[in-house]
Amino acid sequence: MNTWWLWILGALVCGIVEVMSVSFVFLMFAIGALAAGIAGALGANLTVQAIVFIVVSIALLVVLRPFLKGRIDRSSGYVPSNTDGLIGKTGYVTDAVGERHGRIQFSGGEWSARTEGPTLPVGTEVRVDRIDGATAVVSALDPASAAPTHPYGDSIS
Repeated sequence: MNTWWLWILGALVCGIVEVMSVSFVFLMFAIGALAAGIAGALGANLTVQAIVFIVVSIALLVVLRPFLKGRIDRSSGYVPSNTDGLIGKTGYVTDAVGERHGRIQFSGGEWSARTEGPTLPVGTEVRVDRIDGATAVVSALDPASAAPTHPYGDSIS
């Protein structure tokens, strides 16, 4: 019985599953099934085909998969998105920021803000420490200086 085409079909199915999972596990099974299919096409019996599939799949899982996974993990560093991308940004106080409310200007927009430290007057340069719901939790960029540093506030000469 010619079973080589079943191995090729199995390799295609594993390849499709791998595209959806991107885990490199099904890729190794696809290559193992392809090797078993080639063995079957060359006249090997079903037992030899199964052994080829198992040996090739396990060898690739042990040797090649960790290498590929390591390459992908190293090249795809963490990229902050959404509110995580706002942490560390700097801006200026537009309405005095206290423990409960205030407004700041940063990243091209105005945000509601609060601070866990002393009240920050208008014009103080601030850094976003975290985002709590829709409110930026900020601290003075220079904690020693609570004086306004931006045209929104009074200039001190």
